[in-house]
Amino acid sequence: MKKFTGKGVYGAIAMGKISVFQKQDTLIQRTSVKDTEAEKARVEAAKAAAAEQLQAIYEKALKEVGETNAQIFEIHMMMLEDDDYNESIQNIIDTQKVNAEYAVSITADNFAEMFSAMDDAYMQARAADVRDISDRIIANLTGNVAVQEDSGEKHIICADDLAPSETVSLDKDKVLAFVTAHGSSNSHTAILARNMNIPAVIGVGSDFLKEVQDGTEAIVDGFTGEIFVEPDEETRRRLLEKQKADEEKKRLLLELKGKENVTRDGTKVNIYANIGSVDNIGAVLLNDAGGIGLFRSEFLYLENNDYPNEEQQFLAYKRVLESMAGKKVIIRTLDIGADKQVDYFHLKKEDNPAMGYRAIRICLTRPEIFKTQLRALYRASIYGNLGVMFPMITSVSELEKILAICEEVKAELREQGVTYSDTMELGIMIETPAAAIISDRLAPMVDFFSVGTNDLTQYTLACDRQNPDIEPFIDTHHEAILRLIEMSARNAHANGAWIGICGELAADTTLTETFLRMGIDELSVSPAFVLKVRDAVRNVDLRK
Repeated sequence: MKKFTGKGVYGAIAMGKISVFQKQDTLIQRTSVKDTEAEKARVEAAKAAAAEQLQAIYEKALKEVGETNAQIFEIHMMMLEDDDYNESIQNIIDTQKVNAEYAVSITADNFAEMFSAMDDAYMQARAADVRDISDRIIANLTGNVAVQEDSGEKHIICADDLAPSETVSLDKDKVLAFVTAHGSSNSHTAILARNMNIPAVIGVGSDFLKEVQDGTEAIVDGFTGEIFVEPDEETRRRLLEKQKADEEKKRLLLELKGKENVTRDGTKVNIYANIGSVDNIGAVLLNDAGGIGLFRSEFLYLENNDYPNEEQQFLAYKRVLESMAGKKVIIRTLDIGADKQVDYFHLKKEDNPAMGYRAIRICLTRPEIFKTQLRALYRASIYGNLGVMFPMITSVSELEKILAICEEVKAELREQGVTYSDTMELGIMIETPAAAIISDRLAPMVDFFSVGTNDLTQYTLACDRQNPDIEPFIDTHHEAILRLIEMSARNAHANGAWIGICGELAADTTLTETFLRMGIDELSVSPAFVLKVRDAVRNVDLRK
């Protein structure tokens, strides 16, 4: 038996035979050509074929992982038409009089190197996207398209790394688990694996692929990040018991549907769901969430080629509220910037975008965008139980400006005879240490707080959460983070406001009791974690 260790990105156990994913390595040779126009025409034909392939992959991803996660393939389609990328290919063909395959390969190398050298972790990740689309164009040029053999059996797919398109293109019904020698837990492939509910381990190391071959028996433990190749009987027995216990736990969780989120001593806790698109509402209802604790409104901006107008936003918010049939829906206002870039916003390149021009800072300096969104939200408020929260707050003066703009919008609507709800709650996200520290001043001004633990962690610990090299230094249970949350809870309740947590820590059931003892009123998690958190809440006794 041989044991390898990486980073588990989806907790589950898989047992079966290994299938090594073989990329079609195409040796690109430079050849001289006389007819450069013919070579450029070949590139256009290969790009057209790539666009059709990517459209098919996008539609498959849409069904399996939802619209938000499928957007990466829309980005790939856009990159196919990028002017700089295409001009580089054409220029190499024209000036060097070389074959199309070579021109695409050199352009891919140059662009990938350029992205990799950038300081922004989000932009660094685009290097893999450039290589993915370039490999697809080259495969179409050479006719060397990768096809995995289909034996009809399920396999543990092992690879050096997997591009997002490769991950989605694999038949989910034939995949037991993913194991990659390289990769980051923030990569698109890791995110897709999580959303496909497939056990996955990344970053096992280059030696791993030298030690395995097709048909080798293995066990993947996605909880611990361990892979056991040709496991002995004791290991097999132990992990089989662990697998059965996990499956039993998931089965028991389903029995919690329709049950209350109440501790053993009778304390009620709201458990809501986080979503990034209107299309995710089905998952919220399927997993029996009590409401939506975080609706990321920026999806409307990310999907558009221009600023979404008031009517488009109003219809989206109205649909969410009507679909939730009176259950609480909390919509976060525009949170663009940092790792979420939109071309038509024309944001400047920043050395440290996570701490830069983003979220509420954009809204307050571009009030026309902010007021359009607020008008749509207030108009939609009569169709359900709406709460609105503002991200990236750091001062009382910011909140005063926000509330003043809200009053302006309400006055305009009244003057125009447009109805809105007088009971719509307004809240802020506690995601900066500054907001937590002055939460006693902020609480009297709002109805609720929602703690964004992802950003609160990176700002408190000075750790860029987009940088995979920093992962060993990120302690999400750090005393400083927990103290800031507790301080915010205490100040919220002292001033008549309620408080929830909508960041990743809300789903960390090792902290559920800690949060409830702090007085947290609501936990908002990914839909798949709702029942798991409900189970944790129902096992807490705050009398002890």
